[in-house]
Amino acid sequence: MRSITIDTGTTNTRVKLWHGGQVIAQSCAEVGVRDTAISGSRDKLQAGVRNAIQMVLTEAAIELQQVEVMVASGMITSDFGLHEVPHVEAPAGIEELARAVVQKLIPEVVDRPMWFVPGIKNSLPEVDLTNYEAMDIMRGEEVEAFGLIEVMKLHGPAVFVLPGSHSKFITIDERNRITGCVTTLAGELLDVITSHTILAGSVSNSFAHELDEKMLHEGARCCSSVGLGRACFSARILDLFGNTQPEQRANFLLGAVLAEDLLALKRSKAIRLRPEIPVVISGKKVMKQAFAELIRHDPFFRGEVLVVDDAVAADLAGLGSLAVVRERGLMSGSSVMTK
Repeated sequence: MRSITIDTGTTNTRVKLWHGGQVIAQSCAEVGVRDTAISGSRDKLQAGVRNAIQMVLTEAAIELQQVEVMVASGMITSDFGLHEVPHVEAPAGIEELARAVVQKLIPEVVDRPMWFVPGIKNSLPEVDLTNYEAMDIMRGEEVEAFGLIEVMKLHGPAVFVLPGSHSKFITIDERNRITGCVTTLAGELLDVITSHTILAGSVSNSFAHELDEKMLHEGARCCSSVGLGRACFSARILDLFGNTQPEQRANFLLGAVLAEDLLALKRSKAIRLRPEIPVVISGKKVMKQAFAELIRHDPFFRGEVLVVDDAVAADLAGLGSLAVVRERGLMSGSSVMTK
C-alpha cells in the first residue's frame, strides 16, 4: 500500500511517499512552526505542506486517491502546527501512542483527512520550582524512537541519543515504553557560537566536518573544568596563540558543548539514567561519532554503545509514524480504517 508521512519541525517539513516499506518519492520544504510563531498565521505552513505533498505525488506519477493513509508527526501537532494534539503521558509504548492518534481534515492543505501522531511528555502532576527540571516534552522524537525500535529490532531498557537543533535523550524500559526524555539546546548553541559570536572567525563560520578525537576530548575536558563560557573563549585563545586550525577549534567547541549535554544526561531528574543500560546514537555523522567517542571514554557509562547507520537514520520519523498507524489498524489490507 502507498502511504505519505509528513514530518514537520521548527524550520523544515519533510514529506515522503512510501510503497512496500520503501520511500519512492520525497520532498523537503523550508517551512516549519517557526513561521507560524513569527507571523501568527498558518498560511505559510499550510502552503508549504500542500506543495510538498504535491511534489511527491508528481514525482511518483500517482494521484492522491492512490494513497491509502497520510500521517503527520512532529511540531505539526503543536499549537503552532496544523492541528494541536495533546501530549501522551509517559510511560507510553506504541500501543498508547496509537490509541491517541487523531484524524483531521484540513482542506487548505489536502482534500482528505490526515492522521496526527501526538508527542509524549514526562509524568509530573504539576510543575513548580521544586521539580521543574524533571519535566520534559517531545514532538517528533517519539516516532523516531519507535522507528529505531522497529528497524533495529531493539529491546529495552535503553537510552536513545538524538542530536539536532535540540539534543534529545529518550529512555525506554524493558517493555519498549518511552519512560521519559531530556532536552538541551546543544545544536542551537553550536549554531550561535559558530556563526554569531566573536568565535565565528576562529572556526571559519563552520561546524566540525571530520572528527578530531584529541580536540574533541580537550574541549570536553576544558568545559568540565572551567565551564562552557570559558571553554568557548578558549577556542579564541587557541586561534590567537596556539598552533591549531579552524577544524581543530571547531572540534574543541563541539567537545565543550557536548560535555554539557552529557552532564544533563547523567544528572537530570527527568530520566534518572542508569549507567549500565545500552546507548543508541542516531543523527548526523559527526555528531553521532562525537557522542559515541565521549560516551565510550566516560567511566559513568557501562552499557553497550550502538551507532545507527546513516541510511537507517534518514527515515526514522516515517518508519515510526507508519508503525504507529499500523498498530492502530489503519494499514490493514488495501483500505484505511477510520476511527
